[in-house]
Amino acid sequence: MEKENIVLLTGGSAGLGKATAELLMKNGYTIYSASRRLAKEQEDAASHGKIIPLQMDVTNVPSIEQAVARIMEEQGRIDVLICNAGNGIAGAIEETDEEEAHFQFETNFFGTVNVVHAVLPIMRKQRKGKIITTSSVAGFIPIPYQGYYSASKAAVKIFTQTLAIEVKQFNVQCCCVLPGDAKTEFTQSRKFTKASQSPESVYTKKREKAVSIMAHDEQNGMQPIEISKAILAQINKEKMSVVTIPGAKYKLIALAFRLVPNRFVLYVVDKLYS
Repeated sequence: MEKENIVLLTGGSAGLGKATAELLMKNGYTIYSASRRLAKEQEDAASHGKIIPLQMDVTNVPSIEQAVARIMEEQGRIDVLICNAGNGIAGAIEETDEEEAHFQFETNFFGTVNVVHAVLPIMRKQRKGKIITTSSVAGFIPIPYQGYYSASKAAVKIFTQTLAIEVKQFNVQCCCVLPGDAKTEFTQSRKFTKASQSPESVYTKKREKAVSIMAHDEQNGMQPIEISKAILAQINKEKMSVVTIPGAKYKLIALAFRLVPNRFVLYVVDKLYS
């Protein structure tokens, strides 16, 4: 029986994407690592797994179609899709203009949608496939001064859950991974809205405090490899979980947030970032 090991991974040049590509490679997978910055080509002698870099911008449909066409030409199938490309923009909601809000959603949400739209017809015809999306605990916890980031990640979660219902009939499975704070390049690459950088901003003091706490938590958070192991575990399962949260700490947080009143949730989050 042919091993189902052909993977398309977006956002594979750094952080969680890079760690996931390397872990899958060591486990015998062939990973097409897609990103705007080309990843490094690699091959593992022991497992015969490999990383093949692909140029792709998830906000550019023709670049996605070209990348998918190459995989199909070379492999004839795509067994696993991991939608991991993302970015973050910080600033109060009032100080985020329409263009900046679109920037956040174009990559995090619509980038995922674009790649799924390109790959799903292939998996449907194969009558099998696994789709993994990367959301965040920020998708169910409202993070102040990263409201659009939280909203985009919440959208990814609901999108994935709905997709899981619709494509089950074609033997295509979906899983949304919700990592917590992780030590990656995300902290350094975080962008800020233009208005938030104005000396006239009325949110400066609280925003700077909140973002500094976020940065500290991220740089002292989980190692990307721990999240990558959770992704690999889902791929290797006969039936993936529709939603999975890596790490016992964040599983407990998710449970607590479901059980307590919403007003208390907002109170706790406010205190955490003040």
